[in-house]
Amino acid sequence: MKDKLITLLKIIISVGLLGYLLYRFLSDPADRTLLVETLTTANYWYLLLAVALFVLAIFTNALKWFILLRAQGVPVPFSALTNYTFVGFFFNNFLPANVGGDVMRGFGVAKHTEHSAHAAVSVIVDRIIGLLAFMFTAVVAAFAAVYVVRNDVGGSILVADESLVQNLTQVEWLAIVGMVIIAGTFVVMLSHRLRGLIGKLFTLPVLKIFAPIYDRLSEAFGAYRHEYGALLLAFAVGVGTVVLTGLVDLSIVAGLHGNISALYIFLFNPIIAVLLIVPISIGGLGTGSLLYVYFYGLVGIPQTLAFALSLIKQAVVYVGSLPGGALWLRKNRA
Repeated sequence: MKDKLITLLKIIISVGLLGYLLYRFLSDPADRTLLVETLTTANYWYLLLAVALFVLAIFTNALKWFILLRAQGVPVPFSALTNYTFVGFFFNNFLPANVGGDVMRGFGVAKHTEHSAHAAVSVIVDRIIGLLAFMFTAVVAAFAAVYVVRNDVGGSILVADESLVQNLTQVEWLAIVGMVIIAGTFVVMLSHRLRGLIGKLFTLPVLKIFAPIYDRLSEAFGAYRHEYGALLLAFAVGVGTVVLTGLVDLSIVAGLHGNISALYIFLFNPIIAVLLIVPISIGGLGTGSLLYVYFYGLVGIPQTLAFALSLIKQAVVYVGSLPGGALWLRKNRA
């Protein structure tokens, strides 16, 4: 019953937010005309390019995971990891919980190793490195955006530019704090001493039953302790994935005949992706559009363009994730 209520709440949030935004932009004649014109006059070749780039980003996600599993000594073919990654994306985007895809990926890898903890930890580490790559890219883009705005027009800042710099600085700090939190969590997980201190909590009677599970997970994390080369390579691939997802948004904007600076896209796209990890909606439906309208509004991008971008991005994500559903159905029918 509790799970059903949570699912219902997510549906209400998704439908409610999307309904509000549609009413907001369709109830005003000027916004409605602009939104309809933006969507109906789109260059679909650019939108197809966006789908192709998104699918390529899924392949790079599989490559990052492959690197991490090899560091653990878990022999899983890249083709199998690619299938599991596509299935994971399908479950993430079409099921109420965004962690559903991670669970499916963990189940898939568990078939290739006798140590189920290693499979679970590989998924966790893959997720953390991916989030760290997103926030790192956002921090770099934020620094660059603030620098460009401050030095625009020969270094003089107008009143409007001062407000823009303030907004960008706030977003910059948000990205920095997010990156520090994610990196700090990862350091704790990799540190043998810190994991040992946390392990003492499982000596308490109320947590003692979970001690064996924690010990297995702790041991699995230890496999990455000295694999700095693999972790750095996985991080680099993760940054490449972020670049590809940014190019997805750039392609959509070009297809909509819009004008958004690449700096803003590489700043907001990672932050929005990280915030959508919080499973309060179904596949980011509704919440993603709200975040696009809010963040791009901070830098003066027309809200109608931001909303249209979010709608097409949602459609691209759905289309790009569909192969995962086909792979899952084929596997279950076999």
